[in-house]
Amino acid sequence: MTTIPSASPQAQRPVSALREFWHYFSQNRGAVIGLVVLGFMVAIAILAPVLAPHSPELQYRDALLKPPAWEAGGSWTYVLGTDAVGRDMLSRLMYGARFSLVIGVVVVTLALVGGITLGLIAGYFRGWVDIVIMRIMDIILAFPSLLLALVLVAVLGPGLVNAMLAIALVLQPHFARLVRAAVMSEANRDYVTSSRLAGAGHLRLMLVTILPNCLAPLIVQATLSFSAAILEAAALGFLGLGAQPPTPEWGTMLATAREFITRAPWVVTFPGLAILVTVLAINLIGDGLRDALDPKLKRS
Repeated sequence: MTTIPSASPQAQRPVSALREFWHYFSQNRGAVIGLVVLGFMVAIAILAPVLAPHSPELQYRDALLKPPAWEAGGSWTYVLGTDAVGRDMLSRLMYGARFSLVIGVVVVTLALVGGITLGLIAGYFRGWVDIVIMRIMDIILAFPSLLLALVLVAVLGPGLVNAMLAIALVLQPHFARLVRAAVMSEANRDYVTSSRLAGAGHLRLMLVTILPNCLAPLIVQATLSFSAAILEAAALGFLGLGAQPPTPEWGTMLATAREFITRAPWVVTFPGLAILVTVLAINLIGDGLRDALDPKLKRS
């Protein structure tokens, strides 16, 4: 009689860990709602060419500042109305989700890679290396984040790519300080000492032995930095230093519509709501991740 072998303990561990993570994450209803909303935003961003009723840059000269469909003078051809040059608001919001989410991903990735690298080096080697790196991070943190980003974009030149680089540099110290503290806490533990005595080199100790045990707080910080990146990019776009018209980025849409705020309030209301809902959803997810990954906050 043959028996079907059961799954190995190594295969069962990730499944049980994922089940435990979802158990604690799902206890936070706000985090689950935020996850659903963010998933909805991602789906809209991916399917924008299919879902958008119009091209985001196509101008309808016979429909300037058309109100939303439910208001007097509105039309279901332009459900959320049009802007000052006759572009469909709904289509621009859908395509704008692409830019805002890509900005968050790119900025967090750049800040995460730079912060992890600097934090690992500072926390592992200590001494003068730690002092130099941390003092540079302290100098960056001494400036208001938006002001420093403005200065950097003014030096590099206005544009979406330069704005993302500036925001990533501004957010990088948060990751560096977090990684440094975690590395200093883990470096003297028994498993690190055992790996060192077994002949592991510095690179293996930093990347393979220590770093995986520092990921939980980094995931939470990355989530919160994602929303911060979207807000900073929207602020730079609003000031004319981020994405440039006619790019359908939410901050740029607010900047080009601010002179019509009393005459046609929908042109600023909908981009503002899109930023608000997206950032709120990401922050709620961050709270849920903190509850699920921090052992001190796990509920019995």
